[in-house]
Amino acid sequence: MNVRYPNNAGSWYEGSAELLRKQLEDDCFLHSLGPGEIPKPPSGVGARLILGLLCPHAGYMYSGPIAAHSYTALGRDGQPDTVVILGPNHTGMGSGVSMMAEGVWRTPIGDVSVNAEVARAIQAASSYVDLDDKAHLHEHSIELQLPFLKHLFGEGFNMVPIAMMLQDLEVSRDVGEAVGKALKGHNAVIIASSDMTHYEPQNSAEKKDRTAINAILNLDEGALFGTVEKLGISMCGVGPAAVMLVAAKALGAGEATLLKYATSGDITGDRSGVVGYCSMVVKKKAKD
Repeated sequence: MNVRYPNNAGSWYEGSAELLRKQLEDDCFLHSLGPGEIPKPPSGVGARLILGLLCPHAGYMYSGPIAAHSYTALGRDGQPDTVVILGPNHTGMGSGVSMMAEGVWRTPIGDVSVNAEVARAIQAASSYVDLDDKAHLHEHSIELQLPFLKHLFGEGFNMVPIAMMLQDLEVSRDVGEAVGKALKGHNAVIIASSDMTHYEPQNSAEKKDRTAINAILNLDEGALFGTVEKLGISMCGVGPAAVMLVAAKALGAGEATLLKYATSGDITGDRSGVVGYCSMVVKKKAKD
């Protein structure tokens, strides 16, 4: 069996099951910058509304409390069967858009199986997605999302991981349309893993990030790319965020909500050069 091992366990987050669960609860969900609660998913699927999330992927001591806002919303919404997780490729390994299509991803609190059927449907519908495991060997952006999902949902979900080194509007729309097509009729959620502005003073980071957040609130992937390029925003996962928007709109998304924005400076107190972190949800409009 193809196993992707947790490359960042014991460094970016705790490496043992007991310590990791404690870290997720005490240092993320219940942190002063976190949501202040540990969500308990409702029994049964019900009418889920959330189609997409934007989550940060720094070490949990920095971005975990902000990411917990997205996962609290997802936990309240109910358990998805399949989670497509898109992250930027920071390592330069693998192809431009790399997807793992079989096997499991191991975490300190259990394995997550790859949904081969959905993965191959995405590849068949896209001009850019390659089956390539190399991009995932040392990449942290997707791995950092899995412990949150495992802690919430246990064994009840599978996943499709896609790492994007090639990030432009054409590629993002192609991949987003493919993801949306492959997920039609599925109980699924799409997670875009991205940090926002990197290593700028707090005031500058907040101002730039607000413009990118506004584009996402408007469900406008074109405006997101335009804003990032015009202002030079060092958002590492603009491609994954755009894919999530395109796919979510194909699946009936009608609104986006900002749950929490903060920076590394809000954690450390050093606001001279911060990284921005953002949690957002994209969902269907609730019926009146």
